[in-house]
Amino acid sequence: MAAEQAATQERAADALEAQARDADVLQAQAADAAAVHAATVRADARATLAAAAEHARATLAATQDGVADDAVRQSLAAVLAEADAALAATDPAAATGTTGARSATGLRAVTAALAAADAAVGAAHDAWLQAEAAAAAAAAAERPTPKPAAEPAAGAAAPSCETTYNGPPFYTSPATSGGDGSNGKLPPEALTAISWDVDPHGTPYYLTNAAAAALERLNSGFRARFGHSLDLDLTYRDYDTQVAMRAALGSIAATPGTSSHGTGLALDVPELPCEYGWDTPQRDWLVSNGPAYGWVSPSWAGRSGSNPEYWHFEYRG
Repeated sequence: MAAEQAATQERAADALEAQARDADVLQAQAADAAAVHAATVRADARATLAAAAEHARATLAATQDGVADDAVRQSLAAVLAEADAALAATDPAAATGTTGARSATGLRAVTAALAAADAAVGAAHDAWLQAEAAAAAAAAAERPTPKPAAEPAAGAAAPSCETTYNGPPFYTSPATSGGDGSNGKLPPEALTAISWDVDPHGTPYYLTNAAAAALERLNSGFRARFGHSLDLDLTYRDYDTQVAMRAALGSIAATPGTSSHGTGLALDVPELPCEYGWDTPQRDWLVSNGPAYGWVSPSWAGRSGSNPEYWHFEYRG
């Protein structure tokens, strides 16, 4: 009898030990699953923050000298620095033991702060663009009609100051909604509107973010020299407009999908020979000073180039 009781007790003890082991295994599995889930949530939060940081960086680049009070940009830069620190502290490739790591909740809080600061800069830039456009419109209304630089010799015909373009009218293009980023298909986030002018249809003149920011700075110098902003005729040209221009103008127009205007890195000033034509003070200034802002007259468009176009300039950075 005693032996049977001992055996029963031993079996009971073994069962309890097995149950304890099973419980430990289940607890470890639950902990592992929780850790995997937490890591996934944190990785998703980090990816969202990284995307917001890149957008904020682009906003800062596109709005340089483009807000009335730079304090709003400084605030965005400060939050962006905090975001960069949070991203570095949660970098999976970094060494273990990194200090300052944020939880998923902490990363989301930084993302929200960054988005709010980014939106504030965007609103400030929009207000600045509207103010600049209003000032440009007022200045244009008061601008006198330009006169030829010199009187013609006695008996000679006066040089014409009329436009040298005799084709059908074409206009600048808005951003391509849903564009894939290829030539003539640039999406709205890739482009920035120039602040001081719109085309005759009321469409803003768009360029890539970097090209637009550089042109804003160039225009400040141009306006200081000539007392008015640079006149624009065409900037970004979408693919459909390239097709229409090729059909109307033939080989004079670029093959659709290859136009430098389709990259958002080119502009045309008006084809007005007395304002921007060869040897005018305005064109000479642009050719001499434009490269300091990244804008050049390409060699092919020069007077002795393969396709002379005094009105064409490109952003080279």
